[in-house]
Amino acid sequence: MSQWLGIERVEDAPGKSVLKMKVRAEMLNGFGIAHGSIAYALADSALAFAANAHGIQSVSIETSISHVSPVREGDILSTEVKEMNLTKSTGLYYITVINQEGRAVAHFKGTVYRTAKEWTV
Repeated sequence: MSQWLGIERVEDAPGKSVLKMKVRAEMLNGFGIAHGSIAYALADSALAFAANAHGIQSVSIETSISHVSPVREGDILSTEVKEMNLTKSTGLYYITVINQEGRAVAHFKGTVYRTAKEWTV
C-alpha cells in the first residue's frame, strides 16, 4: 500500500516518522477530493514506522481519524507523529496529516500492541 501511495520516508526514528506523498487523480472520489482512505493510509503507515522503529514488532489494535480539510489532486501530504505513551505492551500515537501549506487535513489516533518479538526496520 505504501508503495502504491508513492510514500517517501523522509525521517525515521523511534516514536517518529515523517512521510510525504503526492495526491494523484486516481485517489479522488466522485466529488473530486481525495478519498478518506488516502489520508488514513498515510497516517497508518506513519504509525507503523514510528512504533516499529523501537525495535519491537508492533501492530495496530485501534485507530481513528478525523478529516478536517479537503485534500485535492496535486496536494503534497506529510505526517507529524507524536508518541504520547509507550509501555512494555502498548503505544499511543497522535498523527497529524498536513498539506503543502502546513494546514492540518486530518488528525489520526493510533494504539499499537507491542509484541515480544524483536524487529529490525
